[in-house]
Amino acid sequence: MRITLVISTFTIGGAQRVMALMANHWAAHGRDITLVSLSQQSEDWFELHHLVKRVSLNLMSVSAHLGQALSQNALRVLRLRDELRRLRPDVVISFMDTTNVLTILASRGLGIPVIISERIDPRRHAIGLAWNKLRSLLYRRADALVVQSPDLRDWAREVAGDARVHIIPNPLNPVFNGSAKEAGRRRSGHTVVAMGRLVRQKGFDLLIEAFARCAGQHPEWSLVILGEGEERSNLESLIVAMGLHDRVCLAGKVPHPSQVLGQADLFVLSSRFEGFPNALMEAMACKLAVISTDCPSGPRDIVRDGVDGLLIPPDDVNALAKGMDRLMADPMERQRLGANAMEVVERFSVEKIMSKWDELVAHTCRRGTGGEYKRKGALSRRRQPV
Repeated sequence: MRITLVISTFTIGGAQRVMALMANHWAAHGRDITLVSLSQQSEDWFELHHLVKRVSLNLMSVSAHLGQALSQNALRVLRLRDELRRLRPDVVISFMDTTNVLTILASRGLGIPVIISERIDPRRHAIGLAWNKLRSLLYRRADALVVQSPDLRDWAREVAGDARVHIIPNPLNPVFNGSAKEAGRRRSGHTVVAMGRLVRQKGFDLLIEAFARCAGQHPEWSLVILGEGEERSNLESLIVAMGLHDRVCLAGKVPHPSQVLGQADLFVLSSRFEGFPNALMEAMACKLAVISTDCPSGPRDIVRDGVDGLLIPPDDVNALAKGMDRLMADPMERQRLGANAMEVVERFSVEKIMSKWDELVAHTCRRGTGGEYKRKGALSRRRQPV
C-alpha cells in the first residue's frame, strides 16, 4: 500500500501534527509513505519515522498581485501532478482547504483515489471568494471528504455529497500518554496554561482579559501561553495595558509542551472557533482540569461538561473569568476533573483513530477511480487490504 500525504507546510500546527502522527504510524506498520509539502523542508517542525519519504516542492512564496498568484498556483498544480505521476501512489490524502483544491486539480485524470480533509471549521475560516468557489466546484470530485466533528457533517454533505463524508477525530499524540502517567507528580505551580498559534481565532485576547478580572483574587497564580504568531505584539500590548507584565508570559514555541503541561494546574482553551483542538486533548491527557469555550467545532466532542472539564460560551469574557475563578479557588474540583480527563487517552488513542483511517483508505482503494493507473493494473494493487 503506497500512500502519499499532501500538505502546504510542515511547520508547527495542529494539522501538521496529525499528519506526522498518521505518517509515522503507517510507516511503522509497513506502509510505503511519502509526505509532500508545498513549502521547503528547512521549515519542518515535526520528526518523521525514518521510513517516511519526504518531498518538498518549495513553492510557498507570497504573491505580489493576482496575476502572480494565478501563475504560482498553476505551477503548484503542475509540479504536484508531476510528483504524483512519479510516485504512483494507491491513494492520496490531502489536508487543508486550498491544498485540497490544488491536489484535486493535480490528480485529475491520473486514476488515483483522493481523500481530502478540512482541518478547521470552514464555516468560520475565510479563504477568499475565489478559493471558496473552487472548493464548492471541486470537492465533489474527491473520493472522500474527512471532517473531524459531527458538527460539520451538514456543511460537508452540502459541498461533497452525503456518500463522500466521513467523520474522523484527531488522534492523541502518544507522547502525552506517558506524561499523563507522570502528571500526578507535578508540583503545585499555580499556573494556568494555554497553547496555540497567536492568532485571533485562538482568543488569547479574551483569555488575558479574563485572567485580569480574577488575578486580584488569586495573586499566586500566573498565566503561560505557548505558541507564536502574528498577534504577539498586540497581545504584549494588552498584557502591559492590563498591568500583567509580571503575571502573564508569552513563552513562544516549545519543543516539548508536555513538560509545561505536566507542571501546570489548569488549562484554558479560549478559541473563537476550532477544528478539533489537539492542545485540549493533550492537556487532558496530562491529567489537567480544563476550561474550554463551547465553540464550533471540536471541544464539545472532547470535553464532557462537568465530568472532565468545563464548557463555557465562546466570546464571553465574563463566563471565562468566572470559570477560571471557580477552578483556581477549588483544588479538589481541579483534581476531580483532571482524574476524569485521563480517559481521553483511551477515547482518542492513535490505534483507535487510525483504524478509522485504515477502513476509509481500504474502502476508497477498493472502490477505485477511473483513469490511467487503473488501466495499467494499479487496481489489483489497491484491492489488497490496508
